[in-house]
Amino acid sequence: MAYVLVPPGASAKALAGEFARFLGVPVTARMTQTRIVDAVCHTYREAGVRLVAIDEIHRLNPRTTTGAEAVDLLKDLTERIGATFVFAGIDVTATALFSGVRGAQLAGRATVVDCGPVPLGGGGGRTPFRDLVAAMEACLDLRAHRAGTLPRAASYLHARTGGRIGSLARLLRQAAIAAILDGTEKITKGGLEGIVLDHTAEDHYRPRAGGRTRAGGRTRRHGT
Repeated sequence: MAYVLVPPGASAKALAGEFARFLGVPVTARMTQTRIVDAVCHTYREAGVRLVAIDEIHRLNPRTTTGAEAVDLLKDLTERIGATFVFAGIDVTATALFSGVRGAQLAGRATVVDCGPVPLGGGGGRTPFRDLVAAMEACLDLRAHRAGTLPRAASYLHARTGGRIGSLARLLRQAAIAAILDGTEKITKGGLEGIVLDHTAEDHYRPRAGGRTRAGGRTRRHGT
């Protein structure tokens, strides 16, 4: 798998350079875009890359000259590398990315999947958020942390983060760092409560005016 982050205002050459950087393909200032792209395609094929994730795709604007060239480059790479491309961005269907001739070509190669917060539960007894928490817990390397502690707190963690993967990862990472620094080597609810998250997560969870807090999409009063 390869991961490429689209730089702000990226030109086609700059974007090709990001593809090269991920696999350590040497690029010099004197190299032309064609040489960089040829090196990228060759290296990706030789490495057997089968999945390419391109993040912040909404930064591309095909209505500008540089944006149009970058979109053309992506189209060419999808044909030459022979991997599955996953484009991730914010409100991409509402941007210029899928408009015009170039946008139509890109839209014709992509299936739009709307991604929202991970639900706490699912149909058929599935527990997607709990499973996500368990997978993250398995990556922890804390000597005193007991496996299964965090999945059992899935409801609390969902309320703290609103089901957002980024907020959950940040919460557990900061809690793990704090546990290492204070020597406890385990994550507790008290430790989690002491961590301040991003504004969206905090606005979702923390008490608001009138002694209320919003958790899990519901409004509740403290002490009731």
